[in-house]
Amino acid sequence: MKLVIVSGLSGAGKTVALKQYEDLGYYCIDNLPLALVGPISRRTARGGDERYARLAIGVDARESPREIARFPRYLERLRARGIETRVLFLRAEESVLLRRYSETRRPHPLARGDVSLHEAIRAEQQLLEPIANCADATIDTTGKNLHELREEIQSQVPGGGSGKLIVQLESFGFRNGIPESADFVFDIRCLPNPHWEPTLRKLSGRDAAVAAWFERYPEVQRMIRDLRGFLERWLPEFRKQDRAYLSVAVGCTGGQHRSVYVVERLAELLRTQCEQLSVRHRELWNGNERRKPDGAT
Repeated sequence: MKLVIVSGLSGAGKTVALKQYEDLGYYCIDNLPLALVGPISRRTARGGDERYARLAIGVDARESPREIARFPRYLERLRARGIETRVLFLRAEESVLLRRYSETRRPHPLARGDVSLHEAIRAEQQLLEPIANCADATIDTTGKNLHELREEIQSQVPGGGSGKLIVQLESFGFRNGIPESADFVFDIRCLPNPHWEPTLRKLSGRDAAVAAWFERYPEVQRMIRDLRGFLERWLPEFRKQDRAYLSVAVGCTGGQHRSVYVVERLAELLRTQCEQLSVRHRELWNGNERRKPDGAT
């Protein structure tokens, strides 16, 4: 039996994740009481019902706080009986959750009486901590659209990505926090910063003028060579482990110049060696729309 437990903050995409597992052949049950997971798994282990041999269940704030607090114990029991169990947790920034609820006008499960939506979101974060702390994978859906989320869910299922390793290169700014879903995080704040050049300040690492500025510095090119060498050495090892998805995050202070340039150069150098490679510049997004630097097209 293969069991996937999908949880996360309300509005972060749990329903989309369950739908994706359903498309991959899993029997999906949303809001199944945790106390019933054990009986279903025992029935399946005895060969009583093959429908549940690949099962994905949704667990969220609708479950009782007492049962959620017991989640680590439930998980330990399932794995002790030899059930292959994976926990996936979805989260998003509070501002994004607020916007999504504003757009859909759906009630938050904890927003009752005099509890505001802000308070409900923060209470839910605390309530679901026992599940979040047990997660085998955490997906931050803040900057992801529906298709990107489905693609990432699919890539995490063995065989879901057709045996191919999907590599995502992401630039980010440390001042806004490290991407939670990153497998590797590289800090390149030691490199020269074009932010201090008045003519380059409003541009990004995708602009030709910024790229030309970086090419003057041997240390920048050495960093790119070193990162390329590291990834070329270890990507094959991840493929051997039946890994479907690998996220590599490169960060500078603001996520506008250095990290963007390095990610773009790495993508050029690695694209022919990766079955699927995507590039994302987190700080060049504003909500759901890309913020174009001056001079960009």
